[in-house]
Amino acid sequence: MTGLRYVYAVCRPLGAPLQADLTGVAGDPPRLLTHHGLIAVVSHVPERDFSEEPLRRHLEDLDWLSATARAHQQVVDALTAVTTPLPLRLATVFRDDSGVRVMMEEREEHFRRTLERLDGRVEWGVKVYVEPETEPAAAVAAPRGTKPASGRDYLLQRRQKARAREDTWQCVERFAGRLHSTLRAHAEDARLHPPQNSTLSDRAGQNVLNAAYLVPRAQSEEFVEIVDRTKGEEPGIRVELTGPWAAYSFVDDAGEAAEGEGS
Repeated sequence: MTGLRYVYAVCRPLGAPLQADLTGVAGDPPRLLTHHGLIAVVSHVPERDFSEEPLRRHLEDLDWLSATARAHQQVVDALTAVTTPLPLRLATVFRDDSGVRVMMEEREEHFRRTLERLDGRVEWGVKVYVEPETEPAAAVAAPRGTKPASGRDYLLQRRQKARAREDTWQCVERFAGRLHSTLRAHAEDARLHPPQNSTLSDRAGQNVLNAAYLVPRAQSEEFVEIVDRTKGEEPGIRVELTGPWAAYSFVDDAGEAAEGEGS
């Protein structure tokens, strides 16, 4: 089949085959390209969509981008089930197999070093949210709809709201800090990402903690149990666990292999 080469990840030889019906970006099944004992997981994609100019336009199309990201993640998830992949960035594309091999040759030392560090480990994501109904402003002394009797009462209500808001956020921050410290002690590494913008997320509530943890597979069950025990510990605080994922947050600059059309 002709076309450009879309690269999902680099890994060591697989311990088990990928699922037979797995398809990747543009509906093409992934295949394994071996070079010096490393494997690039690739599939063919059409030039009309993935050469430089069309790809630039497509990356501004949210529907196209979402579908491509889902297909990309489907392949990486399948790899994570059978090996430790080093995922590359979305839409990492090369002209042909030779271009992929040149990239692997140039970054071979980095790939080997990173795969050694990540071997047998997965990423778990943990987020902490303040539930909408516990927004601090809801803690108001006066009943809803009651107007303050005077300017003094109005200022008193304002101070009560501000105090309630401060108390709530202090409680949430203490909870999130304790949780992160506990999980960090049960992980080999951790990354704190910026909290998600509630207006851009489909999750209810305000995101307070957005963290990733690198955990050995053999210790993942214990890690999950620790997170599960915190759920419901504090009223109005929601804890979400995601994973196990390929270690996206811990690959450093591994995704800097050529994005777009390579040589």
